Order: sequence, then structure tokens, then C-alpha cells
Amino acid sequence: MSQLSERPEKPVVGVPMPHESANLHVTGTALYTDDLVHRTKDVLHAYPVQVMKAHGRITALRTEPALAVPGVVRVLTGADVPGVNDAGMKHDEPLFPDEVMFYGHAVAWVLGETLEAARLGAAAVEVVLDELPSLVTLQDAIAAHSFHGAQPVMLTGDVDAGFADSAHVFTGEFQFSDQEHFYLETHAALAQVDEAEQVFVQSSTQHPSETQEIVAHVLGLHSHEVTVQCLRMGGGFGGKEMQPHGFAAVAALGAKLTGRPVRLRLNRTQDLTMSGKRHGFHAKWKIGFDADGRIQALDATLTADGGWSLDLSEPVVARALCHIDNTYWIPHARIAGRIAKTNKVSNTAFRGFGGPQGMLVIEDIMGRCAPLLGLDPMELRERNFYRQGQYTPYGQPVAHPERISTVWQQVQDNAGMADRKREIAAFNAAHPYSKRALAITGIKFGISFNLTAFNQGGALVLIYKDGSVLINHGGTEMGQGLHTKMLQVAATTLGIPLHKVRLAPTRTDKVPNTSATAASAGADLNGAAVKNACEQLRERLLQVAATQLGSHASDVRITEGVARALGNDKELTWDDLVRTAYFQRVQLSAAGFYRTEGLHWDAKTFRGSPFKYFAYGAAATEVEVDGFTGAYRIRRVDIVHDVGDSLSPMIDIGQVEGGFVQGAGWLTLEDLRWDASDGPNRGRLLTQAASTYKLPSFSEMPEEFHVTLLENATEEGAVYGSKAVGEPPLMLAFSVREALRQAASAFGPSGVSVELASPATPEAVYWAIQAARQGDVSRNGDAGNGFAADDHTGNGHAANGGTRADANALSGA
Repeated sequence: MSQLSERPEKPVVGVPMPHESANLHVTGTALYTDDLVHRTKDVLHAYPVQVMKAHGRITALRTEPALAVPGVVRVLTGADVPGVNDAGMKHDEPLFPDEVMFYGHAVAWVLGETLEAARLGAAAVEVVLDELPSLVTLQDAIAAHSFHGAQPVMLTGDVDAGFADSAHVFTGEFQFSDQEHFYLETHAALAQVDEAEQVFVQSSTQHPSETQEIVAHVLGLHSHEVTVQCLRMGGGFGGKEMQPHGFAAVAALGAKLTGRPVRLRLNRTQDLTMSGKRHGFHAKWKIGFDADGRIQALDATLTADGGWSLDLSEPVVARALCHIDNTYWIPHARIAGRIAKTNKVSNTAFRGFGGPQGMLVIEDIMGRCAPLLGLDPMELRERNFYRQGQYTPYGQPVAHPERISTVWQQVQDNAGMADRKREIAAFNAAHPYSKRALAITGIKFGISFNLTAFNQGGALVLIYKDGSVLINHGGTEMGQGLHTKMLQVAATTLGIPLHKVRLAPTRTDKVPNTSATAASAGADLNGAAVKNACEQLRERLLQVAATQLGSHASDVRITEGVARALGNDKELTWDDLVRTAYFQRVQLSAAGFYRTEGLHWDAKTFRGSPFKYFAYGAAATEVEVDGFTGAYRIRRVDIVHDVGDSLSPMIDIGQVEGGFVQGAGWLTLEDLRWDASDGPNRGRLLTQAASTYKLPSFSEMPEEFHVTLLENATEEGAVYGSKAVGEPPLMLAFSVREALRQAASAFGPSGVSVELASPATPEAVYWAIQAARQGDVSRNGDAGNGFAADDHTGNGHAANGGTRADANALSGA
């Protein structure tokens, strides 16, 4: 076992414990960025001047009327920027634009003594716009060939030969929705300038170092003149990886120009209309199977709706391509990716970061093709699982592929699937107007940033004379429990009780050049860095203890706050050991660092091993669907998920549950709608509140919810044998969508391939039921997809003009 993964005697990691701020959360005493305003004197409030048109060039911007509003102190415009007027890492996001690129684009910011004064001032600003044509839908952009960024192609094997060898070939299209992050805390920043003109920004950000970098270049400063702190976030989910930077820069600019603290917090409507979402995708595909239902070849083009600027769209598309295989071996593949440029908010990172979109494509294909192949969907999936010695389409060997089958079998056993399938068949036979279904899907999700340079972490650990320990690391806390795990890692490595360790807020002047808390890599990177710093300190203290105990350092163990030597009855408490070390002038602070080894990636050839390891999981979901309305309920969910040796089991189970529910929301409920008409509100987000955008709540939770963490799953080369947990569980929710598909198909004759829109709202499920009843695959809500089959016998029919082939011909394939 590697040193990084090996656990000492009586570790604090692996012990179930609540979130370190749980009491603060439930009592309302946890402080968030905007709470700090009430502890700050003479704060100014920033409010955006939004232009309610999808696209246009600004010909005049008149700020004088705003300055006449009582309480307005200043209006910030592009002319005030001393550095670079850009808030993006691609330099394609002007902070103060002269061209409006989406409905609600902020072109200026008003600073007021009160929020109301700033709001009235913003309403008084006059913007004259030369309106321009706009592209609102993904279909519009594809038709107009409006693309930006890289267009990667992933190739493996001989695709043409693979199709030639296929007994069954199917083609189709699939478009699925974007998703709003809807974190509880909206974007917020509070900026101050001290007497030395140093800028201090409190920001709700997943990436303090990048926020620091953007603020510095907007203000024309060096990074050492800007400090960014993230106390905690009320949720992030990727929405605060890139997009907080501009808001922090506006606050910092206002503070720099006025000499007063500036607070910026978006209200919910502003957050929904100004910040990016999960990328919606369009997929066009062709797949070939052999006579036994094994995939031979896949040819697909994935198009992401990037919005008006690039943001993180390129790596999102790259990860989508790297995950289109999911748990299935595809010997011959040609997968192309591209980014549509539309006049909408710039879409960004969201839990899974393109992985869910790529995996959804192959799971949709499997669900649609199984009936046409005469196979149970579960059987089709099983036949195509990765096996030992096989490689992904981008050339990375799949380590521990046996875990795909292990979690798959274990979830079936836990769920009692065989008995329940018989019960469901009996129920469906007796109930013509409601149907049940039980579906199982698996996941294989790569852990690490695709960009190798981001796979590094840092930490600073301080031991004080009284034996108390303070740790700083580069990760941010958004409720996911990262800080809890870091406390456990530090206590385990030092061999002391948990109450001895405290964690400081994440700050750029304590740990520099950090990566975003993203890609599920927060615990891997920062945990290994904390462990590294603590190991340096422990080695120094072991030398001191050895002298005191009359032993060799290699024979000394520190466990539960007591140092003991092997074969020696003497003991030395932690507090006495630290005090002795201080008087011996032993350094009691250490900077830790970690870089993930074994990664390499060539973005041009789309080949390499970008991931340290894969996380595996499987979920079985049972649903019941009403045949009159398409309404449904989730009766039961069983999950087995691979987190290696869990650092904190209670935290990890919470992450699995939360990720699954968020995934189910994306796939079944959360239906973002935009005004695509040619009217005056073209480009407006129609679902801009919780009243019109449906989020999962208690009523959508499974009636029975069972989560099991895979046992005996130590991950070599990861901190204390653990695995990442943040993103992978979201994709377990594919089982909900597949269960809904199977329930809809149960209303019709066997062998019918049912298409299902995503999100699979009750309306979409109703149309799928209607199509199944007619034995027809020509209805799919408003998705407008094409689907055809060719069984190489002449019986298949090509889809024509966006319609589906006849279901009977398809089932004959």
C-alpha cells in the first residue's frame, strides 16, 4: 500500500461525523459573504444597469440622470477601468461591454448609499441601443453555423469497418436541457481598500486565486496587492468557479475609486438572468451493434450551447467527449465536439462538468435501442461493460473494471430486483391506467482536471505552543464537507484528537496559486497537501519525542494525542511534546504541496490518461406513472457507490443523496424556457424564479432511499485510500429517466422503442406514453428528434425530414 493511501492506527478519517459547520447552519449563525456587510462601516451598494434586449450595439450611455438620484454616489463604466476591461480568462468577456450580448446584460453599475438608491439610480441610466439580430436557440446557432472555441475530435479504431461489421445500425438525434444551479446563496462580493491601497475582497467563489487574478488585472495591479477570502458558500455546484470574478472586480473597482467598502449581491432574478447554467446539448449519432448486442462502432457529434462567451465551454465539451463511453467498451469511435455561440448567458461549470451530458447520450442510446435488439435494457448494458485490459476511446486503460460489475450486482441484491420485477409485471398486468418500472444504470466517472496543470494543491499548517493546530488549504467550502474532511486528515496524520484542530477560511495570502474547488478533486488535492504539511511537522516532533522517550524516532508513534515508543512504557502528551519542541527551537509550521502523478493529456490529438482513477456506482430506481397525465412518483431508489475508503462516511452518503436528487431534477423537472419569439422580449429567460422553475423538493424525493458505500475499495495513490464523491453520484439519476422510459413503454406493445424528452417532465412522459400506445416512435414532446434503423437486411427505414421510422420496421431490426 502506498504511503499516501495507508492509514495509521486509530485514524480520525473514516469516522462518521457531522459537517463541521452543521450547528452553525441550522442555528442561522453561519456567516456568508453578504452577512459581513453588517459588520462593515460606510458600505456602498452596487446595482447593475441591465439592458433588456438579446443583442445590440450601445450608441449612447447617459449616466447623468442617475447621479441626480438622491443617495447615488457614482456610476461605474468602462471609462473607469484602470487595467483590463475584461472578466474572463479567455479575454472575451468585457466587464463593461459596448455590445449587449444577452437579455439582461449589465453594461454599467451604480453605487449608492443604500440598495434602493442604487436601484433607482440604475433605472435612471439611459442606454441607447442599435439592436442587432440574435440567436436564441441551439437549433438557431447550428443552422447559422455560429460556433466558437475548439472543435475537438476523438478517434479510436476504424469506425467505417466497425459499422461494416455491425449486424444492426441505428441513427438518431437527441437534444436535452440546460440546468440552473439555484444555489441558496446568490453571487456576492464585499471589497475594501486599506491605508496602503491593498485590496481585500470577500467573495463567494470556488476559485479564490482566479478571482484574485481577474480583480488584479481589472485594477491594473499585481496579484500580491489583492487578497481574496472565501469564508464559505451557500452552494456553488460549479456556478461559482468562473463567474464570481467579474462581480468581485466590480466591487473592488468601486472600492478603489471611492475609498469606501462596496457590496455587490445579486437578487435571485438577477442571478438567474445574469449567470450561466449547465450546458444544454444537441447530439447526432449513429451506432452499430453485433448480433449479440455488443457495440461495434459509434459516430457522434455533440454540440454544446455555450452562450455568448467561452467561459469553460471548451473543457466542458472535452469532458463530455471523454465520458460518452460511460461504462461501455466502444472499440471503434469517432466523436466530434463543438460549441454553439448564442445570445444567452455564458454557460459554465456545473456538477459533472460535461460528463453528465456525454454519459446521457450513450444511456439514451442504450435505452432506445434495447427494445429494437430484443434485449432487456439491463442485459444490453451488462453485455457492453468494460473488461480487464480494455481502453477508453481516448486511450486510457480502465483500472478496476471489475468494480462496474461488482456495484451492479450488489445493487441488484440490495434492491431485491428479481422479486420486484415479478411484482411489477403483475401490477402492470392488473393496472391498465398506471404502470411501474424498475431500471438500473451504472457510472464510470474520471477524477482529475483535464488540464494537467490544475492537478496541484497547497496547504499551510501551524502548530501553536499550547498544542492547538490551525490548518489552511486552497479548497473552498460550499457545504460539501471539504473542511470536515481536511480536519479529519490533519488529526489523523498528526495523531491527535479532532478538537485540537481548527480550520481557517480560504485566503489567497495563505495558500497561493490554488486550483478551483471543482472536478471532484478538492479532497484529493487539498487532503494530500494537508497530509504532506502534517507529515513534515510530525517528523520533526518524532525526533523531539525520541529524545525525551530515550528511543529512536522510527519507533515512536503518536496516537490519540500521546507519543509512545515501541517497547517503552514512557509517555509524552501532545501538549508537552509541542512545548518541548518550541523550547528546542523546532519549526512548528509547514507548507504542504501535492501534485497528482501519472497524468498526461494531449488536447490536440485527444489522447492520453487525463484521470487519476475512475469512480464507479450503480443505481436501481422504481417509478410509477399515471397513464392519463404522465405524472409519476419515485417509489424506491437503491444505490451502491464507490468512494474508495471513505474519509468521512456521513459526509459521503450525504453527497451521494444530494447528487442523485440534483441529477433527477436536471433529468425530470428543471425546464429552463427562453423567449424565442420575434417579439420585444426575445431572448428573455421565462423561468426566472422558483415559482416557474421547478426544483426537486421533499415531494420528489424517493419514498424509499437506500445508499450503500462499496466496501473493500481502497484506492491506491489517493489520500488515505479515498475517492472523490462530489460529482459522480449525479449521474446515478439516469436510472430515474430510464425507469420512466420503461414505464411509458409498458403502456404499449413490446418491442417499441420509446423516445423521451429531457427533462422528462410529466408532459414529456405523457407524450411518450401516447407514442407507446400507438406503437409509434414519432412523438417525443418538443424534442423534434430523428431516429432510424438499418439491420443490413433491407427492413430498416431511414428517418425522413425529422420524422421517425415506422416502429414495426424498427422492431424488426
